[in-house]
Amino acid sequence: MRWITTTDGTKIHVKDWGTGQPVLFSHGWPLSADAWEAQMMLVAQHGYRAVGHDRRGHGRSSEPWDGNEMGTYADDLAAVIEALDLCDIVLVGHSTGRGEITRYIGRHGTSQVAKAVLVGAVPPLMLKTEANPGGLLIDVFDGIRSASLADRSQFYRDIASDPFFGFNRPGAKPSQGMIESFWMQGMLAGHKNTFDCIKAFSETDFTEDLKRFDVPTLIIHGDDDQIVPIDASARAAVQLVPEAELKVYPGGSHALMDTEREKSNADLLAFLRDLPAGDDSSPEQNHFRHRR
Repeated sequence: MRWITTTDGTKIHVKDWGTGQPVLFSHGWPLSADAWEAQMMLVAQHGYRAVGHDRRGHGRSSEPWDGNEMGTYADDLAAVIEALDLCDIVLVGHSTGRGEITRYIGRHGTSQVAKAVLVGAVPPLMLKTEANPGGLLIDVFDGIRSASLADRSQFYRDIASDPFFGFNRPGAKPSQGMIESFWMQGMLAGHKNTFDCIKAFSETDFTEDLKRFDVPTLIIHGDDDQIVPIDASARAAVQLVPEAELKVYPGGSHALMDTEREKSNADLLAFLRDLPAGDDSSPEQNHFRHRR
């Protein structure tokens, strides 16, 4: 384990496992790199270098008062890449982490990036606007802010118990371990940092950033994602990325890398190895490429 110090003095905590082509994981809100531990173990055991960082204000990183927005997150990511001298990178982001790597490509380009994987992710824009009628009302995010201020500990338990993992759906088998891990990671994060991050993940427009993608990109999303609805996110994003592959998990939750770990891990490894993704049994195929 090590820390990278950014230009404003923020210390970013980094996990760096294994050797080979680097696969850099960016986590969702309000979590840490620990959210990716199963996938980091997987890729490190299969000949890749697994790198995971705690976003500023999250996990074991510093809790600065300022800089809790996507531009700074992207620059922090660039600082990690530079400090570790990474190249030919596969960027993997979940939820807010996908926003982070999308803004990184928008600001810093793809000269050091080989591929990208975007899971259950926020771009192009979560908020409902005139130009984005399929987004969520600002009231949804104001509610998250209010709940965070009122009792964020209980709020993290509530969001993990139901919508994040989809444990509120008929037939779901809740994992108390997953719920407690979410809560623990969330409570390690700074209160001000996670509060500011709500605006960052909900109101940032990544449309132009997505248009700068020029590397093979895999987009994975559940069609029952209760946190980031698929129509205004994955199905919109695939129309903006010059060449992207969208893989939809029927009935899938927001936390596919946990709730459908075997399937999602296999798809991740296949993409890393340039192999065809696994076949779906869905009559809709739920798996297509977009080219423009």
